[in-house]
Amino acid sequence: MIIRKYNQEDCKQLAALFYDTVHTVNAKDYTKEQLDAWAPQNPDLTHLNKSFLKNYTVVAVIDNTITGFGNISQSGYIDMLYIHKDYQRQHIAAEICNTLETSINSPYYEVHASISAKAFFEKRGYRVVKEQNVERGGILLKNFVMRK
Repeated sequence: MIIRKYNQEDCKQLAALFYDTVHTVNAKDYTKEQLDAWAPQNPDLTHLNKSFLKNYTVVAVIDNTITGFGNISQSGYIDMLYIHKDYQRQHIAAEICNTLETSINSPYYEVHASISAKAFFEKRGYRVVKEQNVERGGILLKNFVMRK
């Protein structure tokens, strides 16, 4: 596995990976309506690319296939961490997190973890600060503010 910095040519593949992952991996914890609000089928690629460039974004690659990605802000907020649905439970998320957490110097790291991702972050030493409902397109989604 190679973890490398994001480049703009990755954007369309990451958008597809994001959509597919949310709509399969998170389907056990959220309704179809919630999944569609969270990860629309046709996202704004310009907006997504700007977000990837604004934050420190890395991509995991195995055999020339993008298997996951994640990003972190300068303040230590992990904004996105998604692993391809066919590459779950292969330590890719842990490697991406290790890279993100060591890329910046922050007094703490924070993530708004989905129901599906909560246990992963707990194993990494993150603790729930609060449970919340966030609104996406008029739809509420439950997640957890977590810090390490």
